[in-house]
Amino acid sequence: QLQFVESGGGLVQPGGSLRLSCAASGFTLNYYTIGWFRQAPGKEREGVSCIRSRDGSTYYVDSVKGRFTISRDNAKNTVYLQMNSLKPEDTTVYYCATSERYCSGYVLGHGPFGSWGQGTQVTGSS
Repeated sequence: QLQFVESGGGLVQPGGSLRLSCAASGFTLNYYTIGWFRQAPGKEREGVSCIRSRDGSTYYVDSVKGRFTISRDNAKNTVYLQMNSLKPEDTTVYYCATSERYCSGYVLGHGPFGSWGQGTQVTGSS
């Protein structure tokens, strides 16, 4: 069974940093695109970034470019999202999921993605 487990969320001040992890089980990341998404209450789910694990090609949505970095460790079957210079609008639940399609802005926005994890909460503190 394909499954993701996200972790690394927590309380963070504006301007702070967090590293989220997305650990896969039941399949090998090497052959898939992995996407990070977020969804605030009452809002649509937003694609944040994706990485094609085979060649490391990446894509970032404009609102996180220069602040977030997606990476993967194929030996650990894990994808990471390093989030720096966090803003209040970044605080929400983050999810990862997989796609067989090539990582791109179009795929991040239109999918299909599957094997969604349970999410990890990023909460802002003042």
